[in-house]
Amino acid sequence: MTTWWFPDNTVLCNFAAVDRLLLLEKVLDGRGRWTQAVAWEAARSARFLPRLAGLGEAGWLGEPVEITDGAELREVDRLRRAVFGGSSHQPTKHLGEAETCVLITRRREFRGSVWITDDRSARDFARRRGITTKETFDLMRQACAEGFVPAAEGHRLLEAMVASGRHLHPCLARPRRPAPLGGAAR
Repeated sequence: MTTWWFPDNTVLCNFAAVDRLLLLEKVLDGRGRWTQAVAWEAARSARFLPRLAGLGEAGWLGEPVEITDGAELREVDRLRRAVFGGSSHQPTKHLGEAETCVLITRRREFRGSVWITDDRSARDFARRRGITTKETFDLMRQACAEGFVPAAEGHRLLEAMVASGRHLHPCLARPRRPAPLGGAAR
């Protein structure tokens, strides 16, 4: 059984912000999938990150997985509101997170899949549910380990993501030298 990797829109935006969607495609290595809501979010984000335009046509995330089953739809809405903070006034807020969670936990073909998110609360919830998670930082580390980019370039790309306004975890700050006794750290 294939272990699918589901990046959320934050991850797609991170790689688009530094013009490295092809690097993300390499790391996903044919395992990438996305939900209908994440595809919709990416299309909307293309207004601000034009590199996301046409991502659906590129095909490396497959066709967006649609949820039509009544029980799954109810669970998506429950999670979206109760867990992720969505509301009836904003019906698409946190929809991608809720859809991804429901697919991975309820559909046999997606059980054991990996959820890739830089949303800390979504990541923590997923881990409590037993879902394996990764973050942009983990994907970049893997890209370096597999030789897709040198480590220095991987770090530069992560810094460029942050410089462009993207929020990543864990913190990318370089280690500070210990302060001399009685002095301040540099």
